[in-house]
Amino acid sequence: MASTTSWQLLLAAMALLGLWASQTMARTAPDASMVERHEKWMAENGRVYADEAEKDKRFNILKENMEYIESFNEAAARTYKLAVNRFADLKNDEFRSSRNGYRMASNAKSSSFRYANGTAAPASIDWRKKGAVTAVKDQGQCGCCWAFSAVAATEGINQITTGNLVSLSEQELVDCDTSQDQANYPYKGVDGTCNSKKESSDAAKITGYVDVPANSESALLKAVANQLVSVAINASGSDFQFYSSGVFTGECGTELDHGVTAVGYGTATDGTKYWLVKNSWGTSWGENGYIRMQRDVGAEEGLCGIAMEASYPTS
Repeated sequence: MASTTSWQLLLAAMALLGLWASQTMARTAPDASMVERHEKWMAENGRVYADEAEKDKRFNILKENMEYIESFNEAAARTYKLAVNRFADLKNDEFRSSRNGYRMASNAKSSSFRYANGTAAPASIDWRKKGAVTAVKDQGQCGCCWAFSAVAATEGINQITTGNLVSLSEQELVDCDTSQDQANYPYKGVDGTCNSKKESSDAAKITGYVDVPANSESALLKAVANQLVSVAINASGSDFQFYSSGVFTGECGTELDHGVTAVGYGTATDGTKYWLVKNSWGTSWGENGYIRMQRDVGAEEGLCGIAMEASYPTS
C-alpha cells in the first residue's frame, strides 16, 4: 500500500510539475516573441539604446503600443488603420514634445481673404498631381513643424505662379524667419544663427500672407481649391502618432500643437469627405507621409481644429 501510495504521489507530483511547466511556457512564450519583435523593430529602424535599462524601458513601451495598435485594428470597422512605425517605442507625451511645436510663422499683417467670392470650388483637388508639392520631408526631433508647414505652402504658390517647383529651406525660417526663402540653406533640425550670405540668395519670394476666415471649412475649401494652405491642428493623440491609412476620424482636441499643410481634398469611396494633408514626419508615417482627415464634420473648427488658424502666402 505504501509503495502504491508513493507511486501515486510521484505521478501527482509529476503531473503538477508538468502543469507548472506548461503554464510557465505559456506565460514566457509571448514575451520571447515580443523580444524578437523588438529586436527586429530595432534593426529595421536603426534604433540603438544607451544601456540595458533604457532598452528594457523601451521594450515595455513598444509592447504596450503594439497591444494598443493591434486591439484598435481588430475592433469594429473603422475608416482608418494604425500601424507600428518608427515612433512605437515612445510614449505619447515624449512623441508630442519632440515632434509637435506649432507657432505662427509670421507676424506680418494679414491681407484680406481673396477667395471669398471666387468661382465654385471643384469637387476635389490634389495639388500633388498639378506639380505644386515637393517630396515629403522629415523634421526630425525638432518642434519645427511650423516651418515645414509654411515652406510647403510657399513652395506651392511659387510653383503656381512661376511654373517651377523648388524645394525651399525650412532652416532659413528657423534661423531667420523672414518673408523670403532659399533653396541653398540646408535643414539641420536645430535653431541656429541666420546665415546672411545664404539668405541673400533668393529662390522664391512672397509678399505676405492671408488668414483664412477662422472656423469655416467652406472658406478653407475655397482657399485649398486655389493653392496650398498652411494649417494648424491638434495632433496629440496616440491614433495620430500611429496613423497608417484611411480617412482619419479619430477623437482629437482643438489645442493646436502641430503645423501641417493642406494640399487638397476629396471624397473616399465610402463617401467620407476628407482633407489631404502633408505632414513632416517622413514617408514611413501615414500614407507615404500624408494623412487624409475627415472634412465637413459639423463642428465649426473642423476635425482637430484644422479650420481654426489656416493661412496662405501671397506672391
